[in-house]
Amino acid sequence: MTSATAPRAVARDDRGFPRFWDEERETRDPRARDAVILDRVQAQLRYAYQELPFYRRHYDAHGFRPEQVRSLEDFTTKVPVITKKMLVADQIEHPPFGSYTRDFTAADGSSGIARIHGSSGTSGTPTMYAVSRADWERAADVHAMAQWCAGIRPDDVAQVGFPFGLFFGGWGVLQGLERIGATVFPLGVTDSQKHLELITRLGSTVFTATPSYCIHLLSVAENLGVDLSKSTVRTLLVGGEPGGSLPGTRRIIEEGWGATAVDAGSTSEMYPFQTSVGCTAGTGTHLITDEVHVEVVSAGDLNVPVPVGERGAVVYTHLWRESQPMIRFAPGDETYLDDAPCPCGRTYPRMPEGVLGRLDDMLVVRGANIFPSAIETALRTLDELGPEFLIRVRRPAALDEMSVHAELTHHTATAMAALAAEAADTARRELARRAENALRLAVNINVPVELLEPGTLPQTTFKARRVVDERPRH
Repeated sequence: MTSATAPRAVARDDRGFPRFWDEERETRDPRARDAVILDRVQAQLRYAYQELPFYRRHYDAHGFRPEQVRSLEDFTTKVPVITKKMLVADQIEHPPFGSYTRDFTAADGSSGIARIHGSSGTSGTPTMYAVSRADWERAADVHAMAQWCAGIRPDDVAQVGFPFGLFFGGWGVLQGLERIGATVFPLGVTDSQKHLELITRLGSTVFTATPSYCIHLLSVAENLGVDLSKSTVRTLLVGGEPGGSLPGTRRIIEEGWGATAVDAGSTSEMYPFQTSVGCTAGTGTHLITDEVHVEVVSAGDLNVPVPVGERGAVVYTHLWRESQPMIRFAPGDETYLDDAPCPCGRTYPRMPEGVLGRLDDMLVVRGANIFPSAIETALRTLDELGPEFLIRVRRPAALDEMSVHAELTHHTATAMAALAAEAADTARRELARRAENALRLAVNINVPVELLEPGTLPQTTFKARRVVDERPRH
């Protein structure tokens, strides 16, 4: 065999495994990847227009036809977006799955639908998601590729702290772990102390849950006198909410657990396919754009792209999904992109700070635009503050008022309790002042901070609810 035909040497990590799940795909030249994306975009548009009445009606109403898309720029500027509100309305009119899926009944009469799931956190009737068998199989490989990027390997013992029910998330994590060949302990949502006990008992090397829950377990461990940084866990796969890519939040998780925290993201509508995942280089979350195409566009006009590095609204498109494909789905999230080379070797673009938050969660207080994630980032700079906090917005008179209520850590509360009353009051005032200074730098307005004893606020066992907006609705 000549050198010209010799196979390429497989790059390996420090544990002896290949560095990549699919090296050719993950390290592909971005220009070649864009050609694949355009081909799949055009195929999905033709499929949706011909087979799915929801899309045909939507496109006809906007005067759009699939043949108008000849470039990725055309795709952004010419294809109308879809929203969660539209999907909910269509399912009400065309139950149970809406007219944006088709009949997958096989020739032998068996159903071609492998899984049925639904939205997790909405009020009222949940949106139902049907996944074909082909889509479910493909999604397993995508999750495996993403989790491999996060550093998970076949010799890991993975303990899952996501719920297993209507919500897609835990099942997607399970898919990938099983495809990799890791040992899986799908414990789900249970008593927090039980999770800590079983990490020690089983020697779990991977723990996966929301970032809020990982921080909550640090507080529980501290209260029990358990040092999680000495546990067997070496990788934390977090997702389900913003925060895993925020530097302050990631620092608290990594230092407290003595492990690498990796953010993995998707939305219910884009599942079962993973949209993004962090790598061990810690440069943000890689977007798996040849599976789910990601655009960042103007929040004011979702057909106007914004330059790389500029904040904007996220728009997602399934490139391969046949059952309920989302084509230019706008979930209302905000982020920005970076396409500079990553030390891990993957050429997928990245979201340096993950999803920053939901545009409809943005608080407008006295003319300032404030994301809860900015409040969290500021609070996480103070080691004396615990995992739980609450943002309260009121309008007692003509002007809005915002306050933040943050719990102390158990250690800080104990230390302050040991002080004389006057000294304790002085220490609390000084800590509140430092927290208020951090918030002023983060959000550019003065925000009073009230310090609470540990355990005052409801404990987070899944997704955190951080905002109470008491302003009158007009």
